[in-house]
Amino acid sequence: MTRDELEHIIRASGDVTNQYEFIIVGSQSILGPIPHPEAVFTMSAEADIYPLNAPELAERIEGVLGEGSRFHETHGYYAQGVGPETAVLPAGWMGRVHRVQSAATNHRVGYCLAVVDLFLSKAAASREKDREFCMALLEHGHVKDSEAIALVDTMPLDEHQRRRLRATIRRWVKVLRDYGRCPQEPSPD
Repeated sequence: MTRDELEHIIRASGDVTNQYEFIIVGSQSILGPIPHPEAVFTMSAEADIYPLNAPELAERIEGVLGEGSRFHETHGYYAQGVGPETAVLPAGWMGRVHRVQSAATNHRVGYCLAVVDLFLSKAAASREKDREFCMALLEHGHVKDSEAIALVDTMPLDEHQRRRLRATIRRWVKVLRDYGRCPQEPSPD
């Protein structure tokens, strides 16, 4: 998916729901803070989206713009209507979102997650595709492991899950550094 395609989904979601503001979670949220990311980040054909002030209308988005819809068949990409519970996010994430708004969105607003929040959401989901995405974010220098680890304590997880998440991030960084594929950060003294 490209930034132009995401803007089209925001516009179409507005048309379908008559809403003005939308939250984009999932991998294509990267297109807010990084409008033209490396190809590894644009492989998905779907954008996970819900109306900020009426999340229950996500079902309407899914029905009209979702996978297998006429919209999908016509454009080759689609919207997946999700809810606020879809992404586990650190405290304060809404204050870090990136606003996508233009004539192409019909001036409707799509709020995309900050890259570190997207990273933590994906890391917490812990699926294979999420691991690959997170490691690519680290490899390309879009996320600093120290910044992500600092936010782990603000995640709505229990202490065991937080410890496991911190250990997972450290393990990914070690693997990438062992293979020379991760930007070096100075070691804290």
